Amino acid sequence: MSDRGAATRSALLAAAREVFSEAGFAQAAVTDIVAKAGASVGSLYHHFSGKADLYLTLFGEFQARQQERTREAVHRARDLGESDPMRLFIAGARAYLDGCLAEPDLSRLFVSGDGPPGFDRVLRERLRTWARRNAALFETGDGDVDEALVVVLTGAVSGAVSEVALSEDEEASRRLADDVLAIISTLESRRERSS
Repeated sequence: MSDRGAATRSALLAAAREVFSEAGFAQAAVTDIVAKAGASVGSLYHHFSGKADLYLTLFGEFQARQQERTREAVHRARDLGESDPMRLFIAGARAYLDGCLAEPDLSRLFVSGDGPPGFDRVLRERLRTWARRNAALFETGDGDVDEALVVVLTGAVSGAVSEVALSEDEEASRRLADDVLAIISTLESRRERSS
């Protein structure tokens, strides 16, 4: 792709992000996106198949940044000598929640329920992928995983993501994220005591 093509694509995504965040997916108009980007409708369809493709591309890029944030946080914790799966999970979850707070417009957009047809399936698949990654942290030497624990942890953080994303108060969102992670950190010790 040429530099000009890359710049147009980038401008379209930035404009789509702004228009979707302001109007929601359903109310967003392609004409508003191209006007804000300083592009033509033809250039939008050259780079994307339409409004839904713009939305899904924004989601994919956001999730890639979130995955990188969590990966870096877990690696950083490991580099500092952490090996406890729960603490590694919490490091990754904190990074994910911090990413939601760093990009509140996108976080809110993707949990609002106002996405293209079929986006709910995309979200469910993303949650399953996330649960599989979480399970890898808790895998024992014999390959066993406490699936119930992984489901509870993933669900708890997913719920926190929704609440953090939909809140207009960043300070309250940070407190909620910290409180959820503090509660999660007590689960492993409770589970060990009951074993």
